[in-house]
Amino acid sequence: MQKRQPILNAPGVVVGLLLIFVGIHLVRSVLPESQDYWLIELLAFVPARLSPGGSAFYGGETAALTQFVTHMFLHGDLTHLIVNSAWFLAFGTAVARRTGSARFLVFFLICGICGALFYLAWNPGMRNPMIGASGAISGLMGASFRFLLGPLNSADLDAIAGEAYQPPLLSLRQTLTDRRILAFILGWTALNILFAWGAAELAEGLNIAWEAHLGGFYAGLLLFGWFDRQPAVHHNVAGAE
Repeated sequence: MQKRQPILNAPGVVVGLLLIFVGIHLVRSVLPESQDYWLIELLAFVPARLSPGGSAFYGGETAALTQFVTHMFLHGDLTHLIVNSAWFLAFGTAVARRTGSARFLVFFLICGICGALFYLAWNPGMRNPMIGASGAISGLMGASFRFLLGPLNSADLDAIAGEAYQPPLLSLRQTLTDRRILAFILGWTALNILFAWGAAELAEGLNIAWEAHLGGFYAGLLLFGWFDRQPAVHHNVAGAE
């Protein structure tokens, strides 16, 4: 008798983080506006916290450090939450199955922190809060390029039918010389540069932290080899084209 597959066949660490995203958003939805504002200022990433006088913000010097992590767990509205959760479920599941829970959690947080650092580099002293897990999720997408978009050889094709099959991890050199992967990288970068030039203003009220996207994405792309449990493989030049 064939086993039934669960509807949501995602690793526990992915489901757990999703529940935290949703839980915090539900709590915020029932808070009075003044308390919600306090929570956002306490947990959001605010570059001005790191400027002289930044201790005047809620949370003081402690929040100046914790904001690099806590901003990932807030979302602007229900649409923001749903979109981020869908992307996180897709890329987070693929990455977590390769790394295991502990490595995944560390990698996720590092990508989000790198996204915040890149945002800080472009917006020093900004007082507007930046929230959302988009930087970390972009890092998961960058990581997935290292194994989901690589070329397959005959041995890989024979193994795909196996339930435990995992695509091989590409080395950085192979990743950055594969034309298809480069096309995706350039496309994602160009899309975010368009936001930087103000294309997002065409949609009223849309504010996208493109800096966090790019910082997290390139961190995930470049650092994932340190977290993957499978050694990188080196395809020949013909296979990489």
